[in-house]
Amino acid sequence: MQQSEHSTNAIKTDITKPNIIKRLFSALWQLINGTRKLILNLIFFFFIVLFIAAVSNEKEHIIVPNDTALVLDLYGDIVEQKHQIEPFDAFINEAFDKKGKPSEILLSDIIAVINKAKDDDRIKLLVLNLEGLKHAGLTKLREVGKALNDFKSSKKQIIAIGEQFSQDQYYLASYADKIWMNPQGWLLLEGYASYPLYYKSALAKLNINQHIFRVGTYKSAVEPFIRDNMSTAAKEANSLWLNELWATYKADVAKNRGFALNNFDETTADLISKFEKTGSNIAEYALANHFVDSLKTREQMRQDLIALVGNNKAKNSYSHIDFDDYLTQSKTPQLPKSLNNLAKVAVIVAKGEILNGEQQPGMIGGDSTARLLRKARKNSKVKAVVLRVDSPGGSAYASEIIRQEVELLKAAGKPVVASMGTYAASGGYWISAPADKIYATPTTITGSIGIFGMMMTFEDTLAKLGIYSDGVGTTELAGFSPVRPMSAGMAKLFQLNINRGYHDFISLVAQNRHMTLTEVDAIAQGRVWTGKKAKELGLVDELGNLDDAIAAAASLAKLDDYEPLLIEQEVSAKDKLLQNIFGKVTAILPLSTLHAVTPNSSATEKLMAILSTQLNKMSSFNDPQGMYSRCESCEID
Repeated sequence: MQQSEHSTNAIKTDITKPNIIKRLFSALWQLINGTRKLILNLIFFFFIVLFIAAVSNEKEHIIVPNDTALVLDLYGDIVEQKHQIEPFDAFINEAFDKKGKPSEILLSDIIAVINKAKDDDRIKLLVLNLEGLKHAGLTKLREVGKALNDFKSSKKQIIAIGEQFSQDQYYLASYADKIWMNPQGWLLLEGYASYPLYYKSALAKLNINQHIFRVGTYKSAVEPFIRDNMSTAAKEANSLWLNELWATYKADVAKNRGFALNNFDETTADLISKFEKTGSNIAEYALANHFVDSLKTREQMRQDLIALVGNNKAKNSYSHIDFDDYLTQSKTPQLPKSLNNLAKVAVIVAKGEILNGEQQPGMIGGDSTARLLRKARKNSKVKAVVLRVDSPGGSAYASEIIRQEVELLKAAGKPVVASMGTYAASGGYWISAPADKIYATPTTITGSIGIFGMMMTFEDTLAKLGIYSDGVGTTELAGFSPVRPMSAGMAKLFQLNINRGYHDFISLVAQNRHMTLTEVDAIAQGRVWTGKKAKELGLVDELGNLDDAIAAAASLAKLDDYEPLLIEQEVSAKDKLLQNIFGKVTAILPLSTLHAVTPNSSATEKLMAILSTQLNKMSSFNDPQGMYSRCESCEID
């Protein structure tokens, strides 16, 4: 009997154990599933709350106070055309504090705001608060500076304020009537430099074989892959145009500030000597050398501005309106197209790297940019075209596709004027060359007429891992691959193609600039020039800005009454809706790390940003023939 009870208990125990385990897993699953539902519900309600908050936060009407200050608080890079960012991606970057593309401000918006404020009786004072300004380039800075000088002709004052000033920020600040800096602030004008990274030894350690094909003594775009330092020829060429830019920077600032060129310190010894005389305080050094007019704390700046324009409504600062609000308030509705019968001078912006195929705004696509030119050609109201180029080049094939569309515009009887911005080098010059007239600014970086090709093979890298490629093919050409060695025959084929590409490039320039091949070759070879020097060499026709180019295009088309027409990629109805929704939501979120690198970023963050930029640049090379016309040295530090 006892044995029977023992057996029964054992059976119960065996049956109970699976039940307990089953109930345990069931409870665990319920917990996981419940947590999942809770998280999804929280995310859902998070979006709902943000959407409601965004809608309720929308400014129905922006009022500009009387006798107020306009604050030019620029945040991001000054650009000719903004990169298109998917609205949902931008929202996610903001909401989850992810690092995205740097913020961008349109150059045209800045100039439009300054010009309107000049004649706006409500604006009494312009305040330059430039600490959010990242990068602009001297050409764009001079355009803004020209507008600031014009603003001062209205007898209104400009005051620049800041904790510290970068070189670009200080250039704009120099146009102010007064510059105020914090007593613990920082200002050091370093000059211009080009110090790219070089990878030859790193590639050798990784057993990566690089195959480089180029034409041009000064075509230094491929040097980082075949050298560990800058060649003598590249140093010679780069020093010339960098010194020209720096001389222009110094001349402009010296004129604005009313001091001599020798006030700039270009040796460490001179800087230290002055620095020690001011108690080793960089702000006192800036004051003593007349780079700034006063050293003031934040509160002192605030009180002094209150004395000029009065308090704001909240009584916690001076009366002012921010750049974004004034820009929004200033924009006026456009006339319906059906009511505007003026002849048009189309403006098409070609900004960024030149890549093959379709590209979003902020980049130049062989297909997408060509389509914009074709749209101008087929628009009967468009009588002339200005191609605004701000590019260091890229794909030779994509450049040629765009050039062909420029030629078709001319054949259709529509004059084309190229207007060069900060850069119009290599491929940027390729697409400019066929224009009826070329305008550049004195500080435009152009030229770099040359071609290169680059291919890496990884057979030795894979061999170190014990991976090999072998087999058979029907011809010597079959099976060409990055995992197999490049034959001498294929290498010669690539070099011949690059040679032909260079010949086509200088032939294009010779034909359109009315020069001989020998004359073009002498100033080509991949060498970079400033716009001022390019005019002397015959590579550009006139020195002037976008407005000058538009006027020239109208003159070529014999137009008396006309208006500019910006032709750009259209945003789909879906994207407009998403931008409207997520743009409002993003606007109420706190500013996150939209800038991967800021002046306060750590050295490690700056290094990673540099490496990331280089990798992205290499991965963007998509020319179908592996042939590129790009100015690598045009990007300055």
